[in-house]
Amino acid sequence: MKAAQLSSFGSARDALRVVELETPKPAAGEVLVRILASPINPADLNVIEGTYGELPELPAVIGNEAVGRVEEVGPDAARFAVGDLVIPLTSGNWTQCRVLREDELVKIPAETDVLQASMLLVNPVTAWFMLKDCVELQPGDWVVQNAANSAVGRSVIQIARARGLKTLNVVRRPELIDELKALGADVVVTEETDLRASVEDLCGGSRPRLALNAVGGASALNLANALADRGTHVTYGAMGRQPLKVPNGLLIFREITFRGFWLRNWRYDATLAQKEETLGVLATMIAGGKLTLPVHQTYSLDDIHAALAEAAEGQRSGKVVIDLR
Repeated sequence: MKAAQLSSFGSARDALRVVELETPKPAAGEVLVRILASPINPADLNVIEGTYGELPELPAVIGNEAVGRVEEVGPDAARFAVGDLVIPLTSGNWTQCRVLREDELVKIPAETDVLQASMLLVNPVTAWFMLKDCVELQPGDWVVQNAANSAVGRSVIQIARARGLKTLNVVRRPELIDELKALGADVVVTEETDLRASVEDLCGGSRPRLALNAVGGASALNLANALADRGTHVTYGAMGRQPLKVPNGLLIFREITFRGFWLRNWRYDATLAQKEETLGVLATMIAGGKLTLPVHQTYSLDDIHAALAEAAEGQRSGKVVIDLR
């Protein structure tokens, strides 16, 4: 079988190779999964560079998320059947086949679109938990976010809409405004907008109780200035690679809470039942047309370097996905 194997950290061209490996056999309590599709996420690029918060021992097959189909069931494995559509819960997905323990997989509805399912585990789950767990939000409450055109940002828009929440969205390019409004965004503005001066006009006299930051620097501070007193500011990404400098007044006089979110902790801490419930809800949204993420382009595993180069470009229309079917 073929797999994309990382031998060192740094340049993908030098460190990542498509290699031939022996197809593994499932042992007791394990299943063999044929990977159907796997997207390239910013975290994957960071792993290759050696800058991510958690790095594998090398050499390693990488790839944070995927969807696959059960191809063989090992002895004493009773939770899955051949043909089941499944989401692997661990990294190592840029490969044609994987052996996983039963508790490292979640079954999703067979009719789920394969490309959409491949993008289910990281961005929609991140959006789901930031909206669900960071602040107790009620229908009609506002959420403000930057990077609103990202996969997480688009997931936030759609999940918020399904929950009756309103979104104030910040983007870099004005041509995205109408597209995100059609997706369900309530208000979309560009980065040049001073939210401290305009937020109440934009939000009908209200202020957001939750801010979601994936950029950092001045963009993150702009979100913080838009928050209601005692609001919560969550950082889950650092696309701009600039630190967030917090004025004392936001902490003292307005009691804004600043915190982070890393999906890795949910992957380790949540029970299997909780993971099944979350992915089941989001898969149902996909099947019902309430959640969809754009695919910019698909590549074969043999074209992994071209796929990585495309994924590193800043102005894409969606995810780059490795299609292994």
